[in-house]
Amino acid sequence: MTHLQLGQDAYSPREIAEKVQVIGVNKARLPFPQTAMLGVVAGGFISLGALFYTLVASDAALSFAQARVLGGLVFSLGLILVVVAGAELFTGNNLMVMAWAERKISSTELLRNWVIVYLANALGAFGLVLVVYLSNHGAMNGGAVAAAYVKIAAAKTALPFAEAFFKGVLCNLLVCLAVWIAMAGHTVTDKILAIVLPIAAFVAAGFEHCIANMYFIPLGMLLAPAAPPAGLDWAGFVSNLVPVTLGNIAGGSVMVALVYYVVYRRLALAAPRTGTERTRASDPPDAGTTPPR
Repeated sequence: MTHLQLGQDAYSPREIAEKVQVIGVNKARLPFPQTAMLGVVAGGFISLGALFYTLVASDAALSFAQARVLGGLVFSLGLILVVVAGAELFTGNNLMVMAWAERKISSTELLRNWVIVYLANALGAFGLVLVVYLSNHGAMNGGAVAAAYVKIAAAKTALPFAEAFFKGVLCNLLVCLAVWIAMAGHTVTDKILAIVLPIAAFVAAGFEHCIANMYFIPLGMLLAPAAPPAGLDWAGFVSNLVPVTLGNIAGGSVMVALVYYVVYRRLALAAPRTGTERTRASDPPDAGTTPPR
């Protein structure tokens, strides 16, 4: 297991970059059972955030801005649970590209993690869909919750490919930034405060998250009336998931991981550090503590 020693104050961007690289290596080497189980958990966690969001969206008394912003704030529950409680989330794991770019992990290791985590996230989301459906959750607010699920799912499956892709790019740009700045903190409070606003922004803006859509769309399909909206079927689900997943990869891997790799690893690694920052060359081989997975 790779170890790391960093400063005691909030971590600097360069220190965060080093943490992301080390954690990426550890994620790539995590055994299959742990990776898969933590992936299932993450799919459920994101779905809980989506459930919370839909309760807000079902309230017709709220204005557009109120519903979007409040819904975004409560949706952040999902990533808070992933980061604080511990889980493997596909969109967050796009940051592993930093370790790949530095040749700390191979392309095979990176893709192995992504495939396992993506499928496990789907299993966790589908599992929560079934439990929520059987709980008759959609009957809340006089059936308005069920209607909100159907409306959300239908809007997602109606998106053109290009629009879904770019909404996916913008979504995971913000999700990976939320994970990035959460790594700057030492306490649970630090991490929660770091996560909330970026996640609220992507939800309020209507961007697309592939794992959340694994919950929204199947549940919308189950709750749809006998004559569902056009496109609200498995073909519509796939037509949304493909561009959104590709967009999420581009937003997290390229616009966050690769950009920060160039800035804080490739170009700045040899630069002298200040304050509590330490150079890797001066750290003893076993210094520090094991970073969280």
